[in-house]
Amino acid sequence: MNFTRRKVIGAAGAAAVTAALPGRRAFAQGSGPVKIGMSMPQTGSLGAGGQAALLALRMWVEDVNQKGGLLGRKVDFIVYDDQTNPANTPGIYTKLLDVDKVDLLIAPYGTVPTAPIMPLVKQRGLLLMGNFSFQVNHKVEHDMWFNNSPWNDATSWSEGFFKAGQKAGAKSVAILAADQEFAQNLANGARELAKKAGIKVAYDQNYPPSTTDFSSLIRAIRAAKPEMVFVMSYPNDSVAIVRAVNEIGVGSQVQIFGGGMVGLQFTPNMLNLGSHLNGILNYNSYVPGMKYPGIEDFLSRYSKRAAEAKVDPLGFYLPPFNYAIGQILEQATAATKTLDQKKLAAWLHANEVKTIVGPIRWDKHGEWANPRVVQAQFRGVADNNLDQWRQPGKQVVIFPEEHKTGEVLTPFEKARSAK
Repeated sequence: MNFTRRKVIGAAGAAAVTAALPGRRAFAQGSGPVKIGMSMPQTGSLGAGGQAALLALRMWVEDVNQKGGLLGRKVDFIVYDDQTNPANTPGIYTKLLDVDKVDLLIAPYGTVPTAPIMPLVKQRGLLLMGNFSFQVNHKVEHDMWFNNSPWNDATSWSEGFFKAGQKAGAKSVAILAADQEFAQNLANGARELAKKAGIKVAYDQNYPPSTTDFSSLIRAIRAAKPEMVFVMSYPNDSVAIVRAVNEIGVGSQVQIFGGGMVGLQFTPNMLNLGSHLNGILNYNSYVPGMKYPGIEDFLSRYSKRAAEAKVDPLGFYLPPFNYAIGQILEQATAATKTLDQKKLAAWLHANEVKTIVGPIRWDKHGEWANPRVVQAQFRGVADNNLDQWRQPGKQVVIFPEEHKTGEVLTPFEKARSAK
């Protein structure tokens, strides 16, 4: 099908944004720009995170162009808003390839928007840089996929949470998951971990993505009397669940609560929920106090740009990892001196790259060979205080061991009031 710009914009609900700034160094003559294309959720449930991630990628485009681009050619960056709607992404990526004629592809942020484009990129034999999606390559098995997210399988994501619960003596778990691909993949991993550890599943419930009132589900969890509560939710759901828990409670026997709640990493939600977050143990990618070469400089530059763009002012969760996508492409093209997709993929499979989120090496499936999903517990969080989040201590790292800054506080009710 022949897509025009008008048709794709109509399907995706937004215009393309081109971020191609002239570099300070001269570009190679006689060659056009290197076109990098993607969709990014800038509206919809993942829109807030997508806007912050997009700013980081634009910063990388500016930085690399100031250094002379890729292979001496200016980088043009073409982006469409997919509205967090998986129905839009196949059309967008077809247009990027057939109309915009991009050289390199970056996946949209998130599992649900990414999954529908995996068959397309595999069929065409294209390199695809993943963007915080989870197990989208599990069945497709595309050997030119490379994820930027610090996890591998469901075990790597949930391991730290379950270890903390077991250390606290928990012998039962409640599982609450959105009925969408990301959450279901994670829930399956949680069930597998529980079975291996001999932990009883006291409650196991999926909820429709349209759910807005979680009070009945929280009451059902409370009635089941689990000792751990593992939640896999999307941003709007996560906010509603936290509010329901603070209103209703989950019972004095619960040792830890949280796990896989997307959205509690986003600054607007952190500010909105404030002290309601205290005690929750949840996954993250980066929190202040973790040391990676270059990340503090990046975050300092990002925060100034974020204030101007009116996006997530802290940018801890997605922006560093999106900037890292650019660094990965930069190192691969410099080493291979080509844009040949197969040669780039072969080099990435064989080599470790250095990024502002630390060194990355991939396994044969294109996931991190050495995953490092952070589990951090909110502690002593005050209401309406942005600056508190910039310092270590408000999110205490429990896992992994190499980044650990404290022990998990239990039970959950006690941890909620800890300073």
